[in-house]
Amino acid sequence: MLGRMFGKPRQLETEAAVYDAAIKILMRRAHSVHEMKKALARRCENDKIVRGVLERLKRESLLDDARYAKQFTRLKTESRKQGEFRIARDLRARGIPDRHIETAIKDAAAATDSAAIIRQRIERKLRLFRGEIDERKMASLYRSLIGAGFPSDLIRKELHRLTHEEIPDVEPGDESV
Repeated sequence: MLGRMFGKPRQLETEAAVYDAAIKILMRRAHSVHEMKKALARRCENDKIVRGVLERLKRESLLDDARYAKQFTRLKTESRKQGEFRIARDLRARGIPDRHIETAIKDAAAATDSAAIIRQRIERKLRLFRGEIDERKMASLYRSLIGAGFPSDLIRKELHRLTHEEIPDVEPGDESV
């Protein structure tokens, strides 16, 4: 997105210059192999140099999709309180292979309680609502939890537990947010 605002970066000709650029990119934040390949391809048109730098970064353990997926998943579950579907979608958008996504989510699920996270999010939202909790507010709450990536059956169960009302089933096509 920012790349479109600023245009194409200065083109690099040597493998050393591309490697230095990759290190600077990694100093800002971790990247997946796919993200790094896109970033380097913008800076160097020579595909052979880009592949060589990517292989070197992998050899030096500076790029590792499995580790990246685990770190990303831990951050999103612990600090952002997001669910597994949202995390998986974000990781897929970053080019992480499904095998790494599944492993990272399985590890995170063992370490966290999704129901407790949903309860925390519901309680926080309920404190923000003014007046009576009507059907519109409940639907808004439900949509926000779906958007955060939690399973619909678990959301309905926790909403019912906290509000002691029956939450209506949603048509299967309505869950994709």
